[in-house]
Amino acid sequence: MLSQFKPEVQKTWLMTIAGLMWSVVGLMLCRFAIRWLFDLSRPSVIGYALTGAGLAIIANYLVFSKIAGRNIDRLNQMPEKVCIFAFQAWKSYLVIGLMITIGSLLRHSPAPKHYLSIIYIAIGGALFLSSLQYYRGLRLWRKK
Repeated sequence: MLSQFKPEVQKTWLMTIAGLMWSVVGLMLCRFAIRWLFDLSRPSVIGYALTGAGLAIIANYLVFSKIAGRNIDRLNQMPEKVCIFAFQAWKSYLVIGLMITIGSLLRHSPAPKHYLSIIYIAIGGALFLSSLQYYRGLRLWRKK
């Protein structure tokens, strides 16, 4: 009876939604960081930005690309029509909630924002880089 209220879409939409979510959130986090760096001198901004970008590449390689890869594999295994909220595994929603909470606490903490900018660029950049895997996966699906 409740299944009639389940919003179903083709699984290619799940790949699109996941990629867009990761891209948008990644860019949003980087935007926060960039705004926090406006008041600093140019050499300081470059130093913080490059540190964050370097950490983003490392975090993408060691963590986020593996998560995206597992999620893409999971999406590939699904039937053709799936609930729209299945673009992330249910456990991932718990992690997302935790990350949003930690991010909000950090943003509203007395910690110097220029130091937080490194973390935000690292995580935001890693999310954005990993989102590219979803688009690549979507392109491969369309070729099938």
